[in-house]
Amino acid sequence: MNVNQRRGEISATLDGRAFRLCLTLGALAELESAFEAKDLGALVERFSTGRLSAGDMAKIIGAGLRGGGNSVCDGDVLAMHCEDGVTGFAAIVSDLLTASFGVQGGAGEEARPTNP
Repeated sequence: MNVNQRRGEISATLDGRAFRLCLTLGALAELESAFEAKDLGALVERFSTGRLSAGDMAKIIGAGLRGGGNSVCDGDVLAMHCEDGVTGFAAIVSDLLTASFGVQGGAGEEARPTNP
C-alpha cells in the first residue's frame, strides 16, 4: 500500500489486511472531543505522557482509520487482531502520532517530542 508520509499517512496491518491511517483535521476534532481536550496542544500533551489505555488506543486507531478513508467504528477496532498483539497496537499508535505530531509514544513506553 502506498502512503503519503508528508500528509501524515501510515500503513498498518490489522486482521491480516493493510490499511491506510491518517489523522486528518476531522479525525483530530473527533479525538479532541473523545478526550475532552480544549485544543490540539492539550491533545498532544495528553498523548505525550505515553500513558494510554486499550480504549485510548482504539479511539486513536479508529480515528486514524476513518481519516484514512476506512469505514469502521471504535467497536470494530476493539475486535481487530494485530499480529504482534498489544505491542503491535501500541506501535501503530506510536507511528500514527509520530507521523501526525512528531510525538513518540504509546501504551507503556516513555513518550517524548521528536523536535523539542
